[in-house]
Amino acid sequence: MRAQRQRSVLLGLIGSGIQASLTPAMHEREGEVQGLRLVYRLIDLDRLRLGPDSLDALLTAAEWMGFAGLNITYPCKQAVIPLLHELSRDAEALGAVNTVVLREGRRIGHNTDCSGFAEGFRRGLPDAARGAVVQLGAGGAGAAVAHALLGAGIARLSLHDVEASRAEALAASLCTRFGAGRAEAAADLGASLAAADGLVNCTPVGMAKLPGMPLDPGLLRPSLWVAEIIYFPMETELLRAARRIGCRTLDGSGMAVFQAVGAFRLFTGLEADADRMMAHFKEMAGTA
Repeated sequence: MRAQRQRSVLLGLIGSGIQASLTPAMHEREGEVQGLRLVYRLIDLDRLRLGPDSLDALLTAAEWMGFAGLNITYPCKQAVIPLLHELSRDAEALGAVNTVVLREGRRIGHNTDCSGFAEGFRRGLPDAARGAVVQLGAGGAGAAVAHALLGAGIARLSLHDVEASRAEALAASLCTRFGAGRAEAAADLGASLAAADGLVNCTPVGMAKLPGMPLDPGLLRPSLWVAEIIYFPMETELLRAARRIGCRTLDGSGMAVFQAVGAFRLFTGLEADADRMMAHFKEMAGTA
């Protein structure tokens, strides 16, 4: 009888190579504590042998099956935008979506990555120098992190991406929002790092499915702080190299948890307990 009275919520995550994601378990555990029958499914493009061009069909299928919403991850955070009916102010400003609420026949895109990284940065590196920062990667997650960094008071942000045009477009958007000169697309990574206080990796390089370093470790120096948004593995090769020489570091756990806190609110209308979700995350990741 109790189960019949519980509200049911069906959610999903669309992305590539997401089998190791801890997001489903975080949402399901928080839902259970709050009295929801919350079911969270992985929609792995790699497993399904699909690409971002299948997003519209996947969104339609989710609507037919009664999903309340979907999280969106690499490589779909920008590709999903033309398929949505409405964007939140943050999602529109960022040009990237990581959360889609499905309600009354409408697809509403949000971005909780920005607030998620901002909160993780605030807690994890509260007194980090905020003069100049180098960011690797200007894709969907990179756009969110860049906005969070400038919003947190970083004076100058240097963007580096394998697609120079993407870094240039993001830099232009950031300057429009935060002021001229606050961001730039820079080609010389070594020169940028030599003048920087911090480094943030927003590329997929370092993930379990794409191991390696996103830059020459010889460019690191002890006075840099180094942040990752990757959480699987929790200690990437970049963080390991940075810690080895004495850099202060920030792993991807904060962004992972706090973006989920925001998404849970959007999906359910309920406030998640961030500390409880963080404790659960660390338990699952083996870092408690």
